[in-house]
Amino acid sequence: MAPALSPTPPVFSPRADARRAQVRSAAAECFREYGFHGTSIAQISKRAGMSTGHIYHYFENKEAIIADIVAEDVQRLVQMTTELRRAHDVKAAMVERAVEGVETNLDPGAAGLHLEIVAEAARNAHVAAIVQAADRQCRDSLAATLRSHRQSTGRQNDEAAIGGMVEAIAAMFEGLKIRAIRNPDIDRDAVVQVFKRMLGDLLGQPD
Repeated sequence: MAPALSPTPPVFSPRADARRAQVRSAAAECFREYGFHGTSIAQISKRAGMSTGHIYHYFENKEAIIADIVAEDVQRLVQMTTELRRAHDVKAAMVERAVEGVETNLDPGAAGLHLEIVAEAARNAHVAAIVQAADRQCRDSLAATLRSHRQSTGRQNDEAAIGGMVEAIAAMFEGLKIRAIRNPDIDRDAVVQVFKRMLGDLLGQPD
């Protein structure tokens, strides 16, 4: 087991960011290949091409690396939903961006990594806290986008309805990660077309 080291305050610089990304990428490959528990810091170090000391300079432990991976995903989703809120027609923009969500969630490598993180969250309270906090951020940002859509169409913001829509949309896209593993030959174009119709129906349905 690696020695317990005190966390090093993050260093904000282009070089530090590049090093963190290098570690994050190497860890993601190892987690996919060996699983979270089967991956050691030494393996990540070897895959990243840097010493274990350098790894600990940027990350306290493997859970901290997971937190960084999850934070990157959250940033990407929040940025997308923020852009959607700025669209002239939020509904049309969400339907059009469905292709991006389908492609991202059907990527086998990304799907394998995310499922490994969720599996670890099911048995590790620290990782569960990381994943659940990230999920709240994503849900809140998507809910804000749905409120924007409803306001633009003159509808009242029924929070229960919005919450249900958020969960339905999340389930739609997150479920693709399992499909990516079970059916690697899935017809992506067909799924995109169905998802566009489903989103359009969901966003246009009366209260």
